Amino acid sequence: EVQLVESGGGLVQAGGSLRLSCAASGFTFDDYAIGWFRQAPGKEREGVSCINNSDGSTYYAGSVKGRFTISSDNAKNTVYLQMNSLKPEDTAVYYCAAVQGVAGIDGEYDYWGQGTQVTVSS
Repeated sequence: EVQLVESGGGLVQAGGSLRLSCAASGFTFDDYAIGWFRQAPGKEREGVSCINNSDGSTYYAGSVKGRFTISSDNAKNTVYLQMNSLKPEDTAVYYCAAVQGVAGIDGEYDYWGQGTQVTVSS
């Protein structure tokens, strides 16, 4: 059974940092792309970042480039999203997702976690 479990969300002041984790199980981690997405109330879900474990390539949305960093620990089957210089507009539920092969942040993902809330206060 494929499982993706996010953790690390919380409340932080603007300018602060958080690190999200996505622990994966039930599939061959090295063969999958893992993406981070977010959805704020009343807004559509948007892709934030992704990493292709097969070749290590990474992608970022323009709104987070230079502030967020995605990384993967293949030994732990876990992907991290380090979020620095957080802004109130980063407030959303953050989800990780997985798809076999190579993908970008606008790709179709097959498996989704339950999400973790990130709230950035001004």
